[in-house]
Amino acid sequence: MIRFLNAYFPVRTLFLGVSEACLVTLAFVAATIARLGMSDATLMLNYEQGFVKISIVVAAFVICMYYFDLYDSSILRNHREVITRVIQVLGTVCILLAVLYYLFPPLELGRGIFLMGFVLVSLLLLCWRRLFLMVNSLPQFAERALILGEGHLAGQLLHEMSTRPELGLRVVAQIPEGAGEDGASTSPHGAASVEQLAHYVDSQRVNRVIVAMGDRRGKLPVEQLLSMKGRGVLIQDGTEVYEAITGKLPIDSLRLGWLLFSPGFHVSRALMMYKRSISVLISLAGSVLSLPLLPFIALAIKLTSSGPVLYRQKRVGRGGSVFDCLKFRTMRADAEADSGPTWAEDNDPRITSVGRFLRLSRLDEIPQLWNVLKGDMSLVGPRPERPEFVDWLKQEIPYYYLRHTIRPGITGWAQISYKYGNTVEDAKEKLRYDLFYIKNMSPGLDLLVLFQTIKIILLGRGAK
Repeated sequence: MIRFLNAYFPVRTLFLGVSEACLVTLAFVAATIARLGMSDATLMLNYEQGFVKISIVVAAFVICMYYFDLYDSSILRNHREVITRVIQVLGTVCILLAVLYYLFPPLELGRGIFLMGFVLVSLLLLCWRRLFLMVNSLPQFAERALILGEGHLAGQLLHEMSTRPELGLRVVAQIPEGAGEDGASTSPHGAASVEQLAHYVDSQRVNRVIVAMGDRRGKLPVEQLLSMKGRGVLIQDGTEVYEAITGKLPIDSLRLGWLLFSPGFHVSRALMMYKRSISVLISLAGSVLSLPLLPFIALAIKLTSSGPVLYRQKRVGRGGSVFDCLKFRTMRADAEADSGPTWAEDNDPRITSVGRFLRLSRLDEIPQLWNVLKGDMSLVGPRPERPEFVDWLKQEIPYYYLRHTIRPGITGWAQISYKYGNTVEDAKEKLRYDLFYIKNMSPGLDLLVLFQTIKIILLGRGAK
């Protein structure tokens, strides 16, 4: 895994993105040479901004492939889905570049060059994706990992590594923390006694040992692990590995000592001042840009349902303080008259026709820019929850109170990483992402969240 913008990305996925950018570049350079000849092509590339024009095409391809989830783990291993989405990318790139060339004609490569390059890129991307999929799934090209432990965390790690080949990790064994001399275990990946750990690592050519033991007191083979570390075997804490490969924290397996001494969870005054300044500036800009839309949104709400245009709802902010969160009303005015506070559900009948569009486009959240300007909220942070739910979830979910150590946000790491959620299990899963954000909070991670939020809004995902 490579850490970038305080988030973690699989090396293979980054390699795929970089390699495809290089392929697109080579394809259009080759098309330029084939169309103009070597001498004219050299002149065009070096003195007529040819490389700039090609760079714009490359950027369009890479951005579209990212927005069509072609670097997502669930898509990478599905060859049929990859082909479908690559075709969608090709069509989208054509439309985007056609609009760009119409607005800025000097950026155009030339019809002949573009057509030849486009055909070549199509063939190269489809062939390269197929080759990558084949190589990515081969076990001999993956690091051989051993999991020490058999609890909840070990099971989650085993699942992630077995279903995501782009991680480049293959679990060759799992040693239960209570294994005896005979090595008896129900693990399908084989087992060995802790006393024979070094021999097992050598015989299976293990590259890394991941310690995922629930209770380590008196059970952790420290001397053997140190000896293996001195011989080049990577020894990793299971919690840190889980954080890196999932982008969330395993709250069911967290130890208070790890929370206390791990890097992160340190919010400096400079960072908070930076977040506040950026949030205010972007909120001011967003408020100005959205002004022309406000009369039309208000009119649509009033014409289609009775009740106020704005909806005020109590939410819990930083330090447990309660504030009025503003939104455009998307439900009937009497939506909770009989049921009381409830989460929105799939195809919720309380949502009006205009409200469904406002939720899908996220236009209903424009008034929250005022909450940001007042200081109740930040642009990026955990989603603020209602007091009735907070009191309940604090009792059901460990460490839930930690999400209130910073200002809540209009968008956040949990919102872009997980669905809307309307159960305790959904709240627990979103807390895993929220804690990851709080632990790794930085300007770079905020930028990544905002970039991903734009993608979600454009594709209409995650709304109810």
